[in-house]
Amino acid sequence: MRMMCVGDSMTIGSAGDFTWRYRLWQHYGRTFGGPFRLVGPRTALYEDSQEYGDPAFPEKARGHLAGWGEGFHHMAPLVEDAVRRHRPDTLLVSLGLIDLGFYTDAEQTAANVERFLTAARAAAPRIRAVLLPVIPNVRAAGDPLFAAECDRFNVLLAKTVADLDTPLSPLLLASAPADFRTDRDTYDGTHPSPSGEHLLAAAFVDAMYQAWDVAEPYEPVAAR
Repeated sequence: MRMMCVGDSMTIGSAGDFTWRYRLWQHYGRTFGGPFRLVGPRTALYEDSQEYGDPAFPEKARGHLAGWGEGFHHMAPLVEDAVRRHRPDTLLVSLGLIDLGFYTDAEQTAANVERFLTAARAAAPRIRAVLLPVIPNVRAAGDPLFAAECDRFNVLLAKTVADLDTPLSPLLLASAPADFRTDRDTYDGTHPSPSGEHLLAAAFVDAMYQAWDVAEPYEPVAAR
């Protein structure tokens, strides 16, 4: 199984972060009963750092398509080439917050989700994808209008996933972590702390386990 994590700053991480990508690698390294790899055109954290929280996270497992300040608006033009070159069979997508915060409204962002998925399928018609809704963040907590826009996008995302899901190229909407708290699970109101990394990894792992019987439910490895 070849997975590509696609996301913004919450996915790429910065120097010293473990990242939820690392938590995913830990989990499937223990539970996946066959070849497994994280792939993608990038390996670094923010500002090209390779200083992951665990230096033992191997470079060959660091592949991703994530960028600080990048959203569906940025990734839709990049994903076709990334899929064609790195051959993932599954995309794990955590995007939308940056779009809504700086570039597009809920409807425009949902349209870019469709562009993104169409481009990925152009490179790999049988590709699967799991998409995570926008999760709680500090801006939404203090800005009711922005919170409403996030809620509106999440409704549209669910509809888009349902409308575009096919037997050939199945799509899943992961459940946002029900107990995600910005004061505990982020270090600045947005970016995940170690506990938040586990919750994000679990959202993807449990969605694939429940829908596709992939590996086992998520169990955090020794807390870091």
